[in-house]
Amino acid sequence: MSKSLSVPGAVELATVDRGGFVESRHSGAAVVLAPDGTVRASFGDAEATLLPRSSLKPLQAVGMLTANAELAGERLGLATASHTGTDRHVEVVRAILHQAGLTEDALGCPAARASDPETRDRQIRDLDPASSIRMNCSGKHAAMLLTCVANGWDTADYLDLEHPLQRHVRDTIERLAGEKVQASVVDGCGAPVHAVTLTGLARGIHRMGTASERSPFALHRHAASVVGAVRENPWTIAGPDQPDTILGERLGVFAKLGAEGVQVAVAPDGTTVALKMLDGGQRAAPIVALTLLQTAGALSAADVALVADDLHLDIRGGAEVVGRIRAAVTV
Repeated sequence: MSKSLSVPGAVELATVDRGGFVESRHSGAAVVLAPDGTVRASFGDAEATLLPRSSLKPLQAVGMLTANAELAGERLGLATASHTGTDRHVEVVRAILHQAGLTEDALGCPAARASDPETRDRQIRDLDPASSIRMNCSGKHAAMLLTCVANGWDTADYLDLEHPLQRHVRDTIERLAGEKVQASVVDGCGAPVHAVTLTGLARGIHRMGTASERSPFALHRHAASVVGAVRENPWTIAGPDQPDTILGERLGVFAKLGAEGVQVAVAPDGTTVALKMLDGGQRAAPIVALTLLQTAGALSAADVALVADDLHLDIRGGAEVVGRIRAAVTV
């Protein structure tokens, strides 16, 4: 396996201050691509290999479309999602399964309760048990099952690394990233996840964010469809009060988090950021991505400041705000 990001290859990406005292520091690596796809800036070892985790979902969704899955609008948005399990999300996932002629029993992701606080509290009050359809990756799994049905592939082993679906998805990731997958392992939801370099991940997301639905190439048309579906339905990719949804609703930024501190984001002009926090922490990733997009000239400082207030960056001492999570890098 190629070398993953390590301490010597990391730089300080964010700080956490309390009363003017820097209490914590988040190190990692980041890369910024200009609208034309060239590297505008990089921080740390941008050629290190990483597991993109859920930041890979948009590329996986393109693979499903190129394999004849009929997905559009909210259903396509849910195929890319790490959703919070609200009733609205679940309704769309059920619609995808119904389209495939399958039931929730076909889902291979583990059972979970909703991560949306209001929905989860209601489930607990009503003694509603955890279920696979509430799990944050259920949209991706339902879309994978739909793709299998569209091709006559077996649905029982759709998560197997050598299943025709997973081989096709892996090939699509390599085409978008412009490099070979360097390792394939099992993600938290049970589906395969593939290791690429941070620059390769940025390249794949950039190609999606700048693709046109009028392209003569089917791969680019499908990539544009995925981004368009999420930008038109930003609630699908995450949920209420979630950074990816907020960035889409307020700034038109196509953003996708990944577990263990991964974040990708594409501004409307095509400027792209991909980053990985070495410690796996997620709390600073959205503001680092936004700051890099802003200082690259893709977003205004005023717009970013307004959105930042909703990203839960304040550090509290009792009832008072005494500090802030801040980006430590600029372009």
